[in-house]
Amino acid sequence: MLLKNYKTILLQELSSLYDAQEIESFFYLILECFHNKKRIDLALDPNMEMDAMQLLRWESVLAELKKEKPIQYILGKTEFYSLPFLVNENTLIPRPETEELVEWIIKSTNSKIQNKKLRILDIGTGSGCIAISLAKSISNAEVFAIDISEEALATAKKNAEINEVNVDFILKNVLETENLGNTFDIIVSNPPYVRNLEKAEIKRNVLEYEPHIALFVDENDALLFYRKIAGLAKVNLSENGILFFEINQYLGKETCKLLENLGFKNIILKKDIYGNNRMISCCL
Repeated sequence: MLLKNYKTILLQELSSLYDAQEIESFFYLILECFHNKKRIDLALDPNMEMDAMQLLRWESVLAELKKEKPIQYILGKTEFYSLPFLVNENTLIPRPETEELVEWIIKSTNSKIQNKKLRILDIGTGSGCIAISLAKSISNAEVFAIDISEEALATAKKNAEINEVNVDFILKNVLETENLGNTFDIIVSNPPYVRNLEKAEIKRNVLEYEPHIALFVDENDALLFYRKIAGLAKVNLSENGILFFEINQYLGKETCKLLENLGFKNIILKKDIYGNNRMISCCL
């Protein structure tokens, strides 16, 4: 079968579940993963074919997509901040908004904390996307990352190897931690922040496949992780250090107020590319 013809099959089989642009993106992601070919390669050689075994692999992916399983989990990998990452059911799929958070941290380190060895801590690292991207981009950084999940940390360690960076990964439940044991110039976290009342806004592919432990928080105490991490930062953040959070878009003012009440200053609430309140930075 001609490879280009399978795009038509995907469009026909998946049009009731996904829009055409998303289906097209699936096609080119599979093309690169299975054949190491990009869009331009197929354009230059439109008669490229797949054999019977390759067709079976495409059919397997199609079957999973019909179940609304995320393409990143099907292929076992994704890209974040222009870097390759393995992902699986133990890790969240990194989002573009989190790339914005990483970019903000990098720019802040360039302008505010210079000419010194930086110690960075990522709390709730998951796939390691934040910690690894920072380690890759900030040459003078010593990066640490903690997570409650052994399985997530195993994936994060593989991702650090793939991206050729050193990150010290630590198995730890932050809610049961009284002291982080070191002083850090930057503490960053993208903790669980989705409330049950917001489940209606979440797509099925997220609800059924991504790890709930990394997504959801008790709506009766939606700022639980922010309060705990900010409390630890008060003890373990260095002079002139900065605390960064990714936040629930509906709780921006409440999160800022929490940080203000805990004694943090220079609180900045930042919107993401979609115009939602998504990130906060502050210092002591």
